[in-house]
Amino acid sequence: MSFIKTTESDSKYNHLEKMSVSELLQNINNEDKTVAFSVEKSLPQIEKLTEKVVEKLKDGGRLFYIGAGTSGRLGIVDASECPPTFGVPYNLVIGLIAGGDTAIRKAVEFAEDSENQGWEDLQKENISEKDIVIGIAASGTTPYVIGALKKCNENNIFTGCITCNEGSPLANTAKFPIVVTVGPEFVTGSSRMKAGTAQKLVLNMISTTAMIQLGRVKGNKMVDMQLSNNKLVDRGVRMIMSELNVSEKQAQSLLEKHKNVRNAINNFQNG
Repeated sequence: MSFIKTTESDSKYNHLEKMSVSELLQNINNEDKTVAFSVEKSLPQIEKLTEKVVEKLKDGGRLFYIGAGTSGRLGIVDASECPPTFGVPYNLVIGLIAGGDTAIRKAVEFAEDSENQGWEDLQKENISEKDIVIGIAASGTTPYVIGALKKCNENNIFTGCITCNEGSPLANTAKFPIVVTVGPEFVTGSSRMKAGTAQKLVLNMISTTAMIQLGRVKGNKMVDMQLSNNKLVDRGVRMIMSELNVSEKQAQSLLEKHKNVRNAINNFQNG
């Protein structure tokens, strides 16, 4: 069967410019409602890749996301949120984007078209067999991502992917592919919409599950979060109050002393 990009298929809607604001919003929302159900169908694939991610991280490896455009930005967002949320080192989950950091804010022309640059970018991070690499590309055809995963496979580095087209070159390259078939976009070909939402959901699932499996959550609380603003300090105080049944003043004192919610709780309980 020939490969068909459903992400590039014609929208089910036409004459968008003639729709009212209300109609546009309602129709976009109707399409968005389908995304979580599409992700649900891919849960077995997501589980396989996540288990491998957990295994690699527990063995001292790192998780890399690599993508271009929207897909690359989504990987960087997920990677950048792991340290403040879960208190892990900044080099545990790393996001790479075609065109480098400039491409986070502004598209870099033709950056995704190089089959060699992705692997070169990974080599700059001293990639090794201990690590795991997840390629992200809605289309499943991005040379920057596919080329990187091919070289990883050749060098015995585990590979996964998140794509939205069944039978794509990327899905066929990754050892642990995740394919979330979201169908045509509201605006034809605008894969930052449903496809981007699907990728974001999957990334949330992988990183959050991995961090929980690594022991970075206690009960249902982010006890290792970085206390980088007043909102998070207040959240930490409430966590300590709830866990230890102490006053707000006591909780504040414990947090000021130990600088970390988990340490505050453990030291009080063991003290």
